[in-house]
Amino acid sequence: MQKYLFKNIQVVNEGKIQFLDVLTSGERIEKIATSIETKYKITEIIGEEKYLFPGVIDDQVHFREPGLTHKATIYTESKAAVAGGVTSFMEMPNTLPNALTLELLEEKYTLAANTSLANFSFFMGTSNNNAEEVLKMNKHKNEVCGVKIFMGSSTGNMLVDSHSALDKIFKESEILIATHCEDERIIKANYERLKTEKGKLSPGDHPIIRNDDACFESSLTAIKFAQKYNSRLHILHISTEKELQLFSNMMPLKEKRITAEVCVHHLHFTADDYTMQGYKIKCNPAIKAAHNKEALWKALLDDRLDVIATDHAPHTWEEKQGVYEQAHAGLPLVQHPLLLMLHYYKEGRISLEKIAEKMSHAVADCFQISNRGYIREGYFADLVVVDNKRPSIVTKENMFYKCGWSPLENFSFPASLEKTFVSGKMVYDNGQFDEITKGQRLSFNR
Repeated sequence: MQKYLFKNIQVVNEGKIQFLDVLTSGERIEKIATSIETKYKITEIIGEEKYLFPGVIDDQVHFREPGLTHKATIYTESKAAVAGGVTSFMEMPNTLPNALTLELLEEKYTLAANTSLANFSFFMGTSNNNAEEVLKMNKHKNEVCGVKIFMGSSTGNMLVDSHSALDKIFKESEILIATHCEDERIIKANYERLKTEKGKLSPGDHPIIRNDDACFESSLTAIKFAQKYNSRLHILHISTEKELQLFSNMMPLKEKRITAEVCVHHLHFTADDYTMQGYKIKCNPAIKAAHNKEALWKALLDDRLDVIATDHAPHTWEEKQGVYEQAHAGLPLVQHPLLLMLHYYKEGRISLEKIAEKMSHAVADCFQISNRGYIREGYFADLVVVDNKRPSIVTKENMFYKCGWSPLENFSFPASLEKTFVSGKMVYDNGQFDEITKGQRLSFNR
């Protein structure tokens, strides 16, 4: 049984930073103390002013398998994830075929069990006519992260705009409902108006087409359904100041029935960046004007926004080119969310303790994940060693996305991720991977 002893390392956990020793044994954390001595045959990792974070849990990624493997696979993107300190992910159902049945969902779990370097869970997909299949998840509430509803444009048959379908799912689902909220009617009207006015559209038109009203009206609709039935609702990738009035910080996260996520690209980019980045930062919902970014940061820090995610959505370089209608929406980010937040720590925007809370603790609490998300005795040893004194830069040579590009290319971070442990196994060590042991299926306490 592999054992590791982290000696005199700065543990970032549960609102504190403490110099501690942490002993892992097999998959779990065995002991945490100010000093640990052991007679076991053990691998020691000396702190040397480094930090130990709980592994990042990314509650929204698109790993493209099955059906879209020219863009990415579970293997390639989970490899990028662990290189970025992401030890667990929750993947979306808009693969091909769409994960609209229990059988198709389980096929994705089988793929991940054989290839994923990180721990995993998969959302059950919804359409206008699969409500009965979706509700079978009630019998599997401890095995699946949630149900995903696209209340806006999506791949294939996954745009859900039927009031009766939404009503039934919100009324009867016993597990978390995660929503992509953009109003399709508003988007189409904005597109037709701009197209008529301009003819050829540009990247900067994207936040005008997919504007604040489109997000707000859809989020409001989802919240009204949730309030009607006391559903457990989690709204993904909030991108506007206007939506923030819909969320509360008046109760602890564990008591909330309605929660919200913000993504790293909405905390980093603004509409001003379309000039240089073009369609590389085209995504849905759109990156918008700068005042939204400032409002999102404020809401993250005052706990109206509950978790940080990536919405990692890779496309090939060729798919991101061309005219507005052809350039695909989505950007690859799963290798760099922790480093990006450490950049903002260096700038004084956010504390290390808050980073651990929003990227690990709060995600575990929001989804009721069993024994992960914290550095606690008895919990799975999902851990990340960070060197805050060794800068790193994003290059094509050190990114592991199958698509081979990043909107953060050439960006310099003030820190480096040295090691990543998944369920006690060191899967990443300074650019080297141990791919023998695979990640585990997440379980939930519901």
